[in-house]
Amino acid sequence: MAQHIQTDICVIGAGSGGLSVAAGAVQMGARVVLIEKGDMGGDCLNTGCVPSKSLIAAGAAAQTFRASAAFGIAATEPEIDFAGVNRHVKSVIAAIAPMDSEERFTGLGVQVIRAAARFVGPREVEAGKIRVSAKWIVVATGSRAGVPPIPGLDEVPFLTNETIFDLTSCPDHLLIVGGGPIGMEMAQAHRRLGARVTVLERDRIMPKDDPELVDVVRRRVMAEGVSLVEGAEIVRVEQGDAGPVVVLETETGQERVQGSHLLVAAGRQANTETLELEAGRVSYDRRGITVDRRLRSVSNRRVFAVGDVAGQFQFTHIAGYHAGIVIRNILFRLPAKTDDDAVPWVTYTAPELAHVGLSESAARKRYGKVRTLTWSLEENDRARAERETEGLVKIVTGPGGRVVGAGIVAPHAGELIQPLVLAVSQKIKVGALASMIAPYPTLGEAIKRAAGSYYTDTLFSDRTRRIVRFLMKFA
Repeated sequence: MAQHIQTDICVIGAGSGGLSVAAGAVQMGARVVLIEKGDMGGDCLNTGCVPSKSLIAAGAAAQTFRASAAFGIAATEPEIDFAGVNRHVKSVIAAIAPMDSEERFTGLGVQVIRAAARFVGPREVEAGKIRVSAKWIVVATGSRAGVPPIPGLDEVPFLTNETIFDLTSCPDHLLIVGGGPIGMEMAQAHRRLGARVTVLERDRIMPKDDPELVDVVRRRVMAEGVSLVEGAEIVRVEQGDAGPVVVLETETGQERVQGSHLLVAAGRQANTETLELEAGRVSYDRRGITVDRRLRSVSNRRVFAVGDVAGQFQFTHIAGYHAGIVIRNILFRLPAKTDDDAVPWVTYTAPELAHVGLSESAARKRYGKVRTLTWSLEENDRARAERETEGLVKIVTGPGGRVVGAGIVAPHAGELIQPLVLAVSQKIKVGALASMIAPYPTLGEAIKRAAGSYYTDTLFSDRTRRIVRFLMKFA
């Protein structure tokens, strides 16, 4: 070894979780080494959240041209420069990149090593020709697109989230394997940008979300021209004359679907293969590193894991949340633990679908008796004004009217869900939401209306009317 570094914390991976740990720890006085073999910023910045939301925004801009007739404005088919769309996506990445750059973190005092890392001991890592000995090691290596064992897939060119944002011409017909959040977001965005799109999902689309809310998304994307094949059993993939061919097993026999491009969006796989975790006495499985609620490796308490590689929820905001847990444990010796009861997630289709806490069925299993409150956007004046009435707020209440879960399908659902995230995390009762003053006219009023419906039966009951009539006699 040419160099041996001793440090307080060694972070492996410069994605969202790793950068948050490194920045927080070094600014609080710890010595930090950060190791990254690829691009700074990780998946979220380079091939995930940032480029996907940029592409979705371009698709939304194109759709505005098509949907203007309802406002008395002549609708027209937009002229789309797909190479220009790609430049937009890349420019957004470039604008954010300095915040995640090696230069910024070096400036903060972090020692950055650009090489692949591997464990050589319980507290030692090698990266290139450098050995790092650390009091604590934080693994934040993220995940990558999973490749399902479909016969023939290894012989056909296909896209993943790591390559689809490099396209500078619009696919003629994009076939998407997987109807989860990534698959559905990319399906609608590419359809709006001019591609024919077929989604192939072996279950139902967005299977982790409330079926009633998913139905709203399903109707919208189909109305926009996306072809959905749910319950699709893929027999094999072949290379046709004009592009990939997916062979499906249907009730009437085999069916062949021809496309120009194939996107695989069928789950994620934790990045652990090159870490040589056995040398670090770090146990793991197919989901990632096995950790306790403090995010410590169950087999090596000096190793922590954050984000996707921790084998739990695979969201950028969870990686950031994990970073805070780890910093409290390492720097302040506080036994901070993860709490998954208030984890939110959003699928950025149009309309967006957001969720937090327990679903209706999960709440019923835990508490027995629950109440589900709903309010349709058809009864919301702002939604009427914007011609976006296809949506729903759903709030699940448990014992004593406490909010234990919620789902929203609506424009900007990712923004609207946030007071409900607070309600679930802080165990707030539905009455607090019902009594808040909501500005008019806003989509957020639907949350107040849904919460207020908790009291409807009591307020407008025969008993209440009798009491009011009695009191009016003494007015």
